[in-house]
Amino acid sequence: MYQLIKGLTELHGPCGHEQQITRYIREKTAVLADSVEVDAVGNVICRTKGSQPGPRVIVTAHMDEVGFVIKKIEANGLLRFEKLGGHDDRILLAQKVEVTTDQGHLRGVIGTISAHYMKFDNPDGVRKHKELYIDIGASSKSEAESLGVQVGDIATWCSETEYLGSEKTGRIVGKGFDDRAGCAVLIQVLQELKNRNFAGEVIALFSVQEEVGLRGASIAANHIEAAAAIAVDTTAVSDTPESTMDNSLKLGDGTGIKIMDFSLIAHPAIKKSLVNLAREREIPFQREVFPGIGTDGGALSLGGRGIPTGVLSIPSRYAHSPVEVIDMGDLQATVDLLLSFIESLSERSSFTFL
Repeated sequence: MYQLIKGLTELHGPCGHEQQITRYIREKTAVLADSVEVDAVGNVICRTKGSQPGPRVIVTAHMDEVGFVIKKIEANGLLRFEKLGGHDDRILLAQKVEVTTDQGHLRGVIGTISAHYMKFDNPDGVRKHKELYIDIGASSKSEAESLGVQVGDIATWCSETEYLGSEKTGRIVGKGFDDRAGCAVLIQVLQELKNRNFAGEVIALFSVQEEVGLRGASIAANHIEAAAAIAVDTTAVSDTPESTMDNSLKLGDGTGIKIMDFSLIAHPAIKKSLVNLAREREIPFQREVFPGIGTDGGALSLGGRGIPTGVLSIPSRYAHSPVEVIDMGDLQATVDLLLSFIESLSERSSFTFL
């Protein structure tokens, strides 16, 4: 799983520009699923049928990551940018980024004033992203253009995926775990299903543009009929010392079973099934109530005449930063519970509200 996540996260694919990830996942899943297609907006849709009749279930994770889009090249070669997805302006300063152009990748940094100027500035102020710029080393607009930069090019965090501390911690740090970690879970589940008997049909949806309004999943929900759906995404833990943290969700305590967020109140039958399976199979889990986020589960639940939907959440620290942290044990628990749910299905399975 580590190598799979590393391969996924070190590619670049912010909202609306997921081509690198789409190609990678299409290639990875071609030998794992009965069919793989890429729809008009870039969603990867993998279908695999079990050996017995049963319900059709969607499992989904999103491919996009937060990033930036170049909006202007200044006369001195610095690049102004807009945000793709949710960023905290407080962490933008002095970060390395990678700018993707038609000619290749360029290393850049989001500039900041030198510490020596702090006495002349307001150190308590937070500069908004509209005041910031990316420095790629160019000394003029024409030089930046000669390097391949155009308005509309994208940029993402430039950080390597590696173990935090050492391999002994079981924790990894890098960019884009939201939600390439979920993509890794789905790929691993497809791999496991190759050697297992299950009922029905599993549709693995790798979606685009989740970070800007659940757009890819909303489109897919309009044309994929299913009896149930489970989204796999990361969720922010609250186990660090800041005053806003309440210790209700912890890194290393297992996968999160969603109760609610701002996009979804988990369907009671799906939620109950996941909790019961986790208990029966001794898979570590946490109940998650976090109104501060949304997932593709919210979009899928509105598909057709309504799809009973739940969410499995991979606990994460420092989300939407270049140093996101997840625990490999939580990741494995997510794989185990999703597989258990699929294997529990039969021709008689139904997910009614009452």
